[in-house]
Amino acid sequence: MLAELSESVMDTIKLAACKLTGFRRRQFQAEMALKYCAGSPRRAEVLFGWGRDAVRTGLNELRTGIRCVDGFSARGRHKTEEEHPELIDAIHALVEPASQADPKFQTPLAYTRMTARAVHRQLAANAQGTDRHVPAERTVHTILNRLGYRLRRVCKTKPQKNPRNRRHLRPLEAGA
Repeated sequence: MLAELSESVMDTIKLAACKLTGFRRRQFQAEMALKYCAGSPRRAEVLFGWGRDAVRTGLNELRTGIRCVDGFSARGRHKTEEEHPELIDAIHALVEPASQADPKFQTPLAYTRMTARAVHRQLAANAQGTDRHVPAERTVHTILNRLGYRLRRVCKTKPQKNPRNRRHLRPLEAGA
C-alpha cells in the first residue's frame, strides 16, 4: 500500500489535511489511514506526520458513527473574576467612594482617583490572615478596566492663565 503513493500524492494529502479543521480533519485522516496505512494510526503518523491520537479518534468516530465534541471553550485561562466572584464586590466597595461619573456624561465610564496599586494594597490588607485570593497589581488594573473604571486624574476645572505675568511686547519703532 505504501508503494503506490508518490511524493506529490503525499504532499497533496498533507495539504488537504491542513486545510480542514476539527472533526472534518480527523475524518479525512481516518479515511486516509484506512486507505493507505491499513487503519494504523502509528503508520499514518510516520507516513503523513499527523498526530496518532487524532487519527485514532477519527478512526473511532468512523467506526461508531459518534462524533467527539471538541472542548475549545474549556481551554485556556479563565478570568480571575470568574474564578473568584467575591473579588468584584470587594473592588466595588473600595473604588466606588473615590469615583465619579464622566463629567460630560458621554460614556458610561466612572473615573477614579484610586490607582490599581492602591486597590491592590487595600485588597491585600483586607485579605491578611484569611485564605482569600489577592490578584497581582496588573490583574487588578485589568479588572478595573473591565468593570468600567478608568484610572486617570479627574481635572474638574482648568486653571486660568494670568495675563499679568506675560511679557508685553511693544511694537518696534520705525527709527530703531
